[in-house]
Amino acid sequence: MKKARVIPHTSWAAKSLWSVEGKTMSMLLFALAILGIGDGLIVLANLGSSPWTVLSQGVALQADVSIGWASFWISCLVMLAWIPLKLRFGLGTILNIIVIAFFLGLTVKMMPEPTALFSQILFGGIGLLLYGLGTALYLTCHQGAGPRDGLMVGLCQRFHLKVGIVRTSLEVSVCVLGYILGGTVGIGTVVFAAAIGWIVQLCLNSIARLPHFPYEGDNLH
Repeated sequence: MKKARVIPHTSWAAKSLWSVEGKTMSMLLFALAILGIGDGLIVLANLGSSPWTVLSQGVALQADVSIGWASFWISCLVMLAWIPLKLRFGLGTILNIIVIAFFLGLTVKMMPEPTALFSQILFGGIGLLLYGLGTALYLTCHQGAGPRDGLMVGLCQRFHLKVGIVRTSLEVSVCVLGYILGGTVGIGTVVFAAAIGWIVQLCLNSIARLPHFPYEGDNLH
């Protein structure tokens, strides 16, 4: 089955998964930074963790390990699912782990935690938008996706499905599993699970409509 083009080919796209080019690296680092900041704002909002974090919490409780180790092993298991989908990792896969974690930690450390409900909602909303935009931008660098985004892209390519449908299905599924295992779910978790896929798809659609993309047949609509 021919793979559908899920991610638009941009003017800043890398020539290969491991090439180091100024324009690509600048966009990749910027995208991962705002993704990490967005994730940090969601944490600070304290309205519920993202679905994958809920799953990590649940696994950590059941296996009696730290949430960091739980997240690591979940990522390893997710990357095993890349094999039948014939996905390859690249420089972006490695930087995804490092840069996002750095800016997530920096944001949580430097930004004051909101106390008023309005501020919490504002932090969560801005964080969600930054998370979606950052995800779309770093994927268009074509230097390899993070474990979870790679699974999303692989499923979209293999089965010719929309990004919004696949991402939302994944988020809801891991959220339910995490909750069953004992993870904490809040209103922010539900909103994230329902909205993030469509935000990413909207951002990809917007990028694909820019005038310097001659490619056709994108599976984004």
